[in-house]
Amino acid sequence: MVLQMKVSNIACEGCAETITESIHVMEPESKVDVDVKAKTVTVESATSEFFFKMLQPIKQKMRVK
Repeated sequence: MVLQMKVSNIACEGCAETITESIHVMEPESKVDVDVKAKTVTVESATSEFFFKMLQPIKQKMRVK
């Protein structure tokens, strides 16, 4: 399953690292791609939809669209 999010407040590679680390805490095997310039986060995981529902609090904290 792949989820792509627009994260308007990504400002630097440090933000990208924090986002990636936070996702890997919950889903260590996921593939995370953060594009700072495009302000997008793409997460690819073999996990069920349940994992993506767990991302909702992170999305809200980051003000994701």
